[in-house]
Amino acid sequence: MELIDTHCHLDEEAFNPDREEVISRAVEEGIAAAITIGITAETSRRAVEIAEQHPSIYAVVGIQPNYAAEAKPGDLETIENLITRPKVVAIGETGLDRYWDYSPIDVQQEYFTKHIELSRQYDLPFVVHCRDAEDDVVAHLRSMAETGPLNGVMHSFCGDLKTAQACLDLGLYISFSGMVTYKKNSDLRVVASRIPFDRLLVETDAPYLAPTPKRGKRNEPAFVKHTLECLAEVHGIGSDEMADRTTENARRLFWPRTASD
Repeated sequence: MELIDTHCHLDEEAFNPDREEVISRAVEEGIAAAITIGITAETSRRAVEIAEQHPSIYAVVGIQPNYAAEAKPGDLETIENLITRPKVVAIGETGLDRYWDYSPIDVQQEYFTKHIELSRQYDLPFVVHCRDAEDDVVAHLRSMAETGPLNGVMHSFCGDLKTAQACLDLGLYISFSGMVTYKKNSDLRVVASRIPFDRLLVETDAPYLAPTPKRGKRNEPAFVKHTLECLAEVHGIGSDEMADRTTENARRLFWPRTASD
């Protein structure tokens, strides 16, 4: 079984004591690749450094909506310079967040637009963060779709079926994290069961959102198999088949030239 963790944060301090061991464990568990995500200019730089040090690690660079108001002059220029590095496979995470009151929504929207524009300019997908802002995110994506096609993923999806369908209609992928495994999230599992096989992705969002049966522990890329098993169950297929499908989807989104060879 070959898996790809499409979203984690390997630069986080939680991994400082044993980052090398975490990456080695992932490889031993059949994780063919893990994509580490930047949320500021500095963490994006660190994500690229980690990716360049490990064959199985790739990076996404961007300014997450909760940090948009803190961004300094030149930070977007730093992101754009990082985009051209060989191990960078996407732009983000970007999007909108109304749960935390860290950045005004108009500032978040401005950065959301800029990230999608960079996605088009550099022909890379974008990664969307959405928390308590589903209607706003869909409206923003629809507005951006009026000026060109969209190529991206809704990361750690926790919205309803209506939101998922709107994102699918716009051409996006839907990625599920350990939240889909939690007992209380039966509605989210119903949503996951309705996502077409060719649009499903799986992630950890490590070190956060550890899946059942690892809930309460620090999450890591090796644990992505538990979320995959949940997705396989709700779709009524075997884990190996779900691994094949999600891995193929990840390669198509993040490494389209390689996937099409």
